[in-house]
Amino acid sequence: MMSAFAGGASAMSAPAGDAMADAEDASGKGAAARLARERSVDARYGFATIAGDRRAAKATCDRMPEPLAPASCDLCPRACGADRASGARGTCGASDALVVARAALHFWEEPPISGDAGSGTVFFAYCPLRCVYCQNAVIAAGEAGAPVSVERLAEMCLELEAQGALNVNFVTPTHYAPQARAAVAIARGRGLALPVLWNTSGYETAAAVRANAGTVDAYLTDFKYADAALAARYSHASDYPDVALAALEAMVAQTGPPSFDDVDGRPRLVRGTVVRHLMLPGALEDSKRVVRLVHERFGSDVLLSLMNQYTPVLADAAAAGDARAAEALRRCSELARRVPDEEYERLLDFADELGVEDYFWQEGGAAEESFIPPFDLTGV
Repeated sequence: MMSAFAGGASAMSAPAGDAMADAEDASGKGAAARLARERSVDARYGFATIAGDRRAAKATCDRMPEPLAPASCDLCPRACGADRASGARGTCGASDALVVARAALHFWEEPPISGDAGSGTVFFAYCPLRCVYCQNAVIAAGEAGAPVSVERLAEMCLELEAQGALNVNFVTPTHYAPQARAAVAIARGRGLALPVLWNTSGYETAAAVRANAGTVDAYLTDFKYADAALAARYSHASDYPDVALAALEAMVAQTGPPSFDDVDGRPRLVRGTVVRHLMLPGALEDSKRVVRLVHERFGSDVLLSLMNQYTPVLADAAAAGDARAAEALRRCSELARRVPDEEYERLLDFADELGVEDYFWQEGGAAEESFIPPFDLTGV
């Protein structure tokens, strides 16, 4: 499934031209191999219907009690123990309130996720990981969004389906997992028939992933770092590589290999796991380690998506007087620049040489056209 895509993954996306368009040769043999495989994309898709076991989720009725946030929070690997049920805030910043910043169609994910109709994204406020270079810092810090009920979240899912969404795409839902699962159960009880996607930083516990069985059809997970020092430097999470790998193993065990159905003549992901990796400035060797690890451990059981859309938002924020951004740049000055196209091409060539046949890659200019949706409570 060698496919150029212009959009992005998770909270970072970039609009551009036809997501399945042929790419121009930019780096010799590797680029030529990518182009040849891209042209055979249709023959590579396997088609299937949604096969997820939803009995557990559908057993919940509309009259279910409103689920509470945990009294001793362990929903993410930080396991901060905050009494969120009583209103205390966890390390992620969330309390007992379920906060959503946007629920709308999104057109800039990988082609089998957005298609032509768009992905039904629901952006949640706050984040357990809080990377220093976050493109969506405004919602990660809880500076945008409004409290909603589980009932209202279920209605959003149904409204997105009515708008023609290909799926329901929960973006950064980990710290609201009980409420998210309850909302899906309500929506399915009222006829929701879309695949449900869990769009995550990858910083999940294996137990949290297993708890999603019967609710989540596909995972869109980041694998940000293979190096613990880099994870500590940028995300204050030196355990990220080990935690993300254990979570990914649980995701693949739960969903099985990627499968698709057909919507208006184009494939739609209905089951499986997409592993996304955003290349960072000066981190080519770590990116290679991520690609090797994912490919050698999981092979065709996952779809790999290699992104070149890092945008140095810290520099703009610091220039505008943001003290937090200025301090982050003082510690990590490399984050002030973009990833050179040559470095990205070297990563793609490495993936080709390693024998990775099915992966998504981005056409040039993704960072320059980086699209961050307005978190203005649309659809909330």
